[in-house]
Amino acid sequence: MKLLAIDSSGLVAAAALLDGDILVGESLIHNKKTHSQTLLPMIHDMLRMAEVDIKEVEAIAAAAGPGSFTGLRIGAATAKGLAQALDIPIAAVPTLEALAYNMAGADALVCPAMDARRNQTYYGIYDVHGEIPVVVQEQTAAPVEDMVQQINQLGKPIIFCGDGVPVFRSQLIQSVMVPYRFAPAGTRYQRASSVAVLGKIYLEKGMTVPAGEFAPIYLRMSQAERERMERNAPGSQLSD
Repeated sequence: MKLLAIDSSGLVAAAALLDGDILVGESLIHNKKTHSQTLLPMIHDMLRMAEVDIKEVEAIAAAAGPGSFTGLRIGAATAKGLAQALDIPIAAVPTLEALAYNMAGADALVCPAMDARRNQTYYGIYDVHGEIPVVVQEQTAAPVEDMVQQINQLGKPIIFCGDGVPVFRSQLIQSVMVPYRFAPAGTRYQRASSVAVLGKIYLEKGMTVPAGEFAPIYLRMSQAERERMERNAPGSQLSD
């Protein structure tokens, strides 16, 4: 089975093609361009280089969130559009689970942490010894201090990955009381190959959704939604 995986949930835009157990191709870019400029051309170029027609793709695995609201919407629109056109299923892979899988086989717990702004983070904690990551802490949105407190309470060695690493690095160095290390650049950010491998496992377990039912996992409201609620709150000076 040929499975196309995409991830535009964070700073990196990434695509990968898995054929059975063979990673046929992977492409990623980490620059200032929006994912709407990079994702579809990346998929097109990767498939062309692999000499695979898009009609040969039998399933799509998509990083479902949390992450950038804009990035998740772009990824969801891309996955849904392709899946509808090809009449194929989507495996929705949690972003942080896929990030943790970058460190598969590690001898410590893995904490993917993404920058959610305002000293908040999207994070989860995973044991990655086995075939798939085992959830120790479900992915959630919380202040960085809460994440650190939980890690210290667990009392086990931890590996940090995700785009929160450079943002929270100094804070983590000062506050984390258990043995820790930061993932190197090659495994720190989103990799579509991890989404692909987990997506294949999801497919084999029947954990897929039709294109029309796929929706991103946001975990919290966007800034625009929060501001609209504040404007419309009774007694608010910002209300219309």
